[in-house]
Amino acid sequence: MTTSLAAPSPTARSDRGRWLALAVIVAAQFMVVLDVAIVNVALPSIKNDLHFSQENLQWVITAYSILFGGALLLGGRLADLFGRRRLFVLALALFAAASLLSGLAWSEGSLIFFRALQGLGGALLAPAALALLMTTFPEGRERNLALGVYGAAAGSGGAAGVLLGGVLTSYLSWSWIFFINVPVGLFLIAVTPRLLRESRAQLEHRTFDLAGAVSITSGLMLLVYAMTRATQIGWGSVNTIAFLAAAAALITSFFVIESRSKAPLLPLRILRLRTLAGSNLTSLMIGASIFSMFFLLTLYMQQVLHYSAIKTGIAYIALTFSIVAFSGVAQQLTTRFGVRRVLPVGMLFSAAALLLFTQLPVHGQYFWDIFPAFVLSGIGLALAFVPVSIGGLTGVRAGDAGIASGLINTSQQIGGAVGLAAAATISTTVTSHYVGSHGAASLQSGAALTHGFEIAFYVLAGLALLGAVAAAVLVEPKPKTEEVETVHVEAPVLEPA
Repeated sequence: MTTSLAAPSPTARSDRGRWLALAVIVAAQFMVVLDVAIVNVALPSIKNDLHFSQENLQWVITAYSILFGGALLLGGRLADLFGRRRLFVLALALFAAASLLSGLAWSEGSLIFFRALQGLGGALLAPAALALLMTTFPEGRERNLALGVYGAAAGSGGAAGVLLGGVLTSYLSWSWIFFINVPVGLFLIAVTPRLLRESRAQLEHRTFDLAGAVSITSGLMLLVYAMTRATQIGWGSVNTIAFLAAAAALITSFFVIESRSKAPLLPLRILRLRTLAGSNLTSLMIGASIFSMFFLLTLYMQQVLHYSAIKTGIAYIALTFSIVAFSGVAQQLTTRFGVRRVLPVGMLFSAAALLLFTQLPVHGQYFWDIFPAFVLSGIGLALAFVPVSIGGLTGVRAGDAGIASGLINTSQQIGGAVGLAAAATISTTVTSHYVGSHGAASLQSGAALTHGFEIAFYVLAGLALLGAVAAAVLVEPKPKTEEVETVHVEAPVLEPA
């Protein structure tokens, strides 16, 4: 059917109401992204207090990543079907409760389980938040401006997480990296009915694609798990090959199911939108190249330069401020010149920063060796995150807002899992070879570690360049728009004064 998009117009809501709604959405997204990185600098303290084995310590991060990356598409479609604001509130409650329980964890198993619940809450929250933004702001300049703010939060969340994690761990305890989410989550739950409108797709059916949900969620979770385990047990091990084969089979079966489903979880027609497809492929490369950068640089600063947790966190301020400062510029440039012209430039800046990181010396100086690359990387991230978010939603039907939001988030998270696994494997392997050819060196020597990081950064720079090529080739100069459909939008319980 051909009807108009029932998103609120500037006359339907006050400017103040819409921008306060954006503040709620951005705060929720920032909290989710923050928790991907905030744990990193607290791992030594967690290990000592809860008596983690070295092998199991990685599961504090992995448990979150598996559920977060695996359930994003499911969360996106649930938002479309059952109401974006409703799922947003439920996800906030789950995320806050899981955060509280994580801070109160008493053992290895309890913390890993609660982190998995936190990841599930994030997977339901992130696509609902982006879908609410999409239905609050009409496509065009206003949505691009809102996505500029959203992109700044998404892009700076990882760097801010390292900083905040260092501060909280150093001056309070590791539990506070989780406790801090509780008051924020409760506040957002309280104000959401006042500031956000309920919306869901008005579809002819309410059938839920259970087979599609099970296949893609289990497939993506298994893929993330396999990538993570490969860094420990080797890429050529029987278990790794079996896990990857099973993940590939499940993901392939998902696309077969979707092609035949009357109510697909992921309508395959949206993949025919070249700008959406190109943005998602570039988003995959952003996750693969940039998210791994945080991991490698944190190791470099702590293991080679011997920075403390708090000093490592402070070092990321330059990157965070650069992202925030240039996100507004990225929005303006994207609105004026389009996704196709801005996104490749952002990826090229990111690749250039990664190439600078290949030159990091054993006895590096922050303002000479790290700071310039951080600023360049921040500009690149801003010029990539904002247009890729805009492109991932361009031309999408209102009824598919949630699934499109879930798809762009999934691309980044799966890319991050793949990139992190590859970067960890490459750096570890190169470091081991360096030690083998330099008899006096050890695996913990600065020279051996730095050499491993150098080669990994070269690979990540190559992935960023591939992202620039994908954006330049696939994204359309004038994106097509799908035939739109009505979205049912309810007023908030109480409009802001």
